Amino acid sequence: MSGDLFAPKVPDEVANRRPLADRLRPKTLGEVTGQAHLTGEDGVLRRMIASGSLGSMIFWGPPGTGKTTVARLLSGEAGLAFEQISAIFSGVADLKKVFEAARLRRMDGRQTLLFVDEIHRFNRAQQDSFLPVMEDGTVILIGATTENPSFELNAALLSRARVLTFRSHDEDSLRELLGRAEEVEKRPLPLDEGAREALIRMADGDGRAVLTLAEEVWRAARPDEVFDTAALTEIVQRRAPVYDKAQDGHYNLISALHKSVRGSDPDAALYYLARMFDAGEDPLYLGRRLVRMAVEDIGLADPQALVICNAAKDAYDYLGSPEGELALAQACVYLASAPKSNAVYTAFKAATRAAKENGSLLPPKHILNAPTKLMKGEGYGDGYRYDHDEPDAFSGQDYFPEKMGRQVFYDPPERGFEREIRKRLDWWAKLRKERNGG
Repeated sequence: MSGDLFAPKVPDEVANRRPLADRLRPKTLGEVTGQAHLTGEDGVLRRMIASGSLGSMIFWGPPGTGKTTVARLLSGEAGLAFEQISAIFSGVADLKKVFEAARLRRMDGRQTLLFVDEIHRFNRAQQDSFLPVMEDGTVILIGATTENPSFELNAALLSRARVLTFRSHDEDSLRELLGRAEEVEKRPLPLDEGAREALIRMADGDGRAVLTLAEEVWRAARPDEVFDTAALTEIVQRRAPVYDKAQDGHYNLISALHKSVRGSDPDAALYYLARMFDAGEDPLYLGRRLVRMAVEDIGLADPQALVICNAAKDAYDYLGSPEGELALAQACVYLASAPKSNAVYTAFKAATRAAKENGSLLPPKHILNAPTKLMKGEGYGDGYRYDHDEPDAFSGQDYFPEKMGRQVFYDPPERGFEREIRKRLDWWAKLRKERNGG
């Protein structure tokens, strides 16, 4: 304490000049914006408080959506002690201290709400350490994560906690936050209407970000100065996209790209491809994914799709960025515009399943070579008919193991080039039936 006696006194106006996002932090659940499905009058959390029964939860959602604030408000409204730790800065020793303090409180008749930020950063063993104190009621755990809990959290932990999803702020919610900020600052944002909307878009659904950007604008503005969109961009620069190549943003966008291609929407596919380029995704990763789409979703409906995707990948290798990205964009549009078929993909999965289920069946002997007298004596190669010597270069023989019988895995649709393949297969099926006395 002695050090405090000699510390310089901070003026009240400076001490109270906390960041805008902190000054606007809601004081009740009713003041929380953007999460009406959780904190509104009929929201899940308001119902929990009303029932007097609060259980452990995982708050899942993007940054700046109010996860920490809501956890703190819940503890206040439920009359619980509030403890907060971050998985980034805490280890097993820190957890033990928190658990012990919670046990002591429980002995005094007060329960603890433990808020764990970035809970997905804890390893499996650390996550397991929460289980006993959750089960015996020592703590009510609220874990916050920006990552998909299904992938990042132990099944045992998830089975004991309810997952609640926090949504990105929509534009109306961000406008409301800016209105509150202007009330607190007692002055309007020095932005014209276009710049104001641009600032909302820059925030990308992050409530904390929109308030931080607003503070930057107020700091930069001279008296009576009003910024347009171009000036705003210069002042705040460009905010990086909310995207982590190793996490949910990556998987969400590649899923959106793949499904847009599959759904034959070249405009949406180009949009998601451009977003991934803009976020710094490895173009060769995108090239590999386009090749995957060519074989999974287009297949033989357009055999050129695979050729074009491989060529685009090679073109990127040759040209580099940014010119090579155009080749990948061209392949993307080609795939989205091509006729679609997963017939080969489906057939391969069915054939793989049949191979696993039927074991090591011997192929029919008539299609086996007989390099030795013993094998020839066993009937290997007997009755084989060389297709090129047969009418229409087609013998109609059966090539499946006898115990399996004839199978059909590949069923080409009446689309694209596979329409022609379907005609051939139907013709051969007809000949096979005729030549085998069917």
